[in-house]
Amino acid sequence: MKPSIQSKLFLEMKDKTLLYNAQHYAFEYLDEVFDRNVFPTKEALLNLSNFDEELPESSTSSEAVLRQLNTYGKPATVATLGGRYFGFVTGSALPIGLAAKHLATYWDQAPAMHVLSPIGSKLESVVEKWLIDLFNLPTRTSAGFVSGTSSANLCGLAAARYRILKNQNWDVNKQGLMNAPKIRIVAGRHAHSTVLKAIGILGLGQDAIEWVDGDSQGRMKVDEIPDLDCGTIVILQAGNVNSGAFDDFDSICSKAQIAGAWVHIDGAFGLWAQAVSQLKHLTKGIEKANSWAVDGHKTLNTPYDCGIVMCEDSEAMTAALHMTGSYIIQSAERDGMFYTPEMSRRARIIELWATLKYLGKNGIDEMILNMHERAKQFATEIKLSQGFTIDNDIVFNQVIVRCESDAITEQVLKNVQELRECWAGGSVWFGNKVIRVSVCSWATTPEEITRSVKSFYKAIMMCQTKSNEF
Repeated sequence: MKPSIQSKLFLEMKDKTLLYNAQHYAFEYLDEVFDRNVFPTKEALLNLSNFDEELPESSTSSEAVLRQLNTYGKPATVATLGGRYFGFVTGSALPIGLAAKHLATYWDQAPAMHVLSPIGSKLESVVEKWLIDLFNLPTRTSAGFVSGTSSANLCGLAAARYRILKNQNWDVNKQGLMNAPKIRIVAGRHAHSTVLKAIGILGLGQDAIEWVDGDSQGRMKVDEIPDLDCGTIVILQAGNVNSGAFDDFDSICSKAQIAGAWVHIDGAFGLWAQAVSQLKHLTKGIEKANSWAVDGHKTLNTPYDCGIVMCEDSEAMTAALHMTGSYIIQSAERDGMFYTPEMSRRARIIELWATLKYLGKNGIDEMILNMHERAKQFATEIKLSQGFTIDNDIVFNQVIVRCESDAITEQVLKNVQELRECWAGGSVWFGNKVIRVSVCSWATTPEEITRSVKSFYKAIMMCQTKSNEF
């Protein structure tokens, strides 16, 4: 008699051979990832066609499934764990974070309610206090643990929308936005696209944004900010996605406080500067804001995914993200669903807690300062290579590289990516095509920077060689 799926599953859970094999493959990957090509080879990309198949009628053996993933999936990964990936402000992951996530995977917790996951609830409460301390935020601040800053920005702005309208006797949860009082939005022209996405989703309308020009580094010009009032949301940035620059939080937040405006800070990767003694001047005044968004999987190097929204108005936050249902069991402890849009979500708090616990304040300071130092090193070394210009002040971890023309910049970037020695992405900075280098990995050493700069030099020499052929 053919064994049932259930009996096979029980056998595999008890036998654990499959799980040991997965761990073996994972360890092989870690042994290779720091030295291998950063981007998949052309052969690896072509071999992804092995996944193009119809869903099988019958069950496939677990060993075959795992083997296919390892054989064709592993080579097609991007080596973001390593020290030479500089694209999209993507962090690496600390060993303790990977280990904690691995353990948490088997626990398979969903900390929407304390009754669903007492450990998830407890760690969220503990980390909330740690973050308040690290960022020097008001003690009344509440934190929600979401997938990333895209969601965190959405949550922070939802809380702002709720509070501004509630102060005008309008309950957006019950009355909606039709005929609601107008909400003004003031933002810098360099605001991240996730902010625009959140504004659109919340029905506030991107056409309602009152744009403020930026200076040469992308910081909002304080003297060009319009008069604010209690119906205004001001959106600031801790870490410009290109230049890494920080808005003048102290001045702008003070101005907003006098007017009764709400300030939200998009600090996806830059808010962590507050935890570094030599960099905290960049975030002076952030405690005067009302809500903050930050990632763990960028600068802090937790595994993906890990986003955090923090809000000093807990009532506004929980009201904006409200959850009801006759089956919901509220407790005297933390019920995480009141601080996030999702009810069903994994307990990402476990690896966030483990990473913070492992590093401590001194370790966080040291790790993030190293990223800053490596960014400065990259800028210094690349300027020694003829044909490259740096277009920003290196205040944090971002380097903007430009060549003599847009055409050369684009070709150099293409060459760098095809060489696969390191990986960087492109952007546009004040009308010019540029290469954006984001140093976000604990694994980036001085040697890795020098190795990457040599790849840039080789890439520009390839352009010159091609030019001489014609």
